[in-house]
Amino acid sequence: MRRLTLFLTALALPITLAGCGANNTQEVAEINNDWTGNEIKIDAFNDEKVSGVTCHMAHFDRGVYDRLKKGSWFENPSNGSINCVQTGPIIVGDIDTDKSGEEVFRQRQSPIFKKLTVRRVYDRENDTLIYLVYSRRVVDGSAKMSIASVPLYGDDVTWTRGKP
Repeated sequence: MRRLTLFLTALALPITLAGCGANNTQEVAEINNDWTGNEIKIDAFNDEKVSGVTCHMAHFDRGVYDRLKKGSWFENPSNGSINCVQTGPIIVGDIDTDKSGEEVFRQRQSPIFKKLTVRRVYDRENDTLIYLVYSRRVVDGSAKMSIASVPLYGDDVTWTRGKP
């Protein structure tokens, strides 16, 4: 019975982890971090409502040895880093401009509660888009996060519904 349980768990692990990715990303890099199979992955994604902006996000992907050793087989760490840049003429669509902004990216880091999320916030006073990556997991103390800013000044910026 124990062998059957181990077999089924080993079979379910890759299937479950495959569902933890995001659908609008392109993997740019996969860097082996250590001999245990841990990797740092860099993904690129485009903001669907703001063309001309590309974000690159780095996140950690635990190897099988680390998963077995720590006992949390289906989770990756909650930390990530982000940078967003202008990669063409910026066309700002119908974006949410209130203080909480809006979610533009989500990637599961575990099957149930943990998600790595990116929100876009418009800084009206400085005419800048801010992208914030953070974990959607309840944590004690400080959450790990990173931000990137894209200025919206110049002739290469168009607002489809007029500038707010």
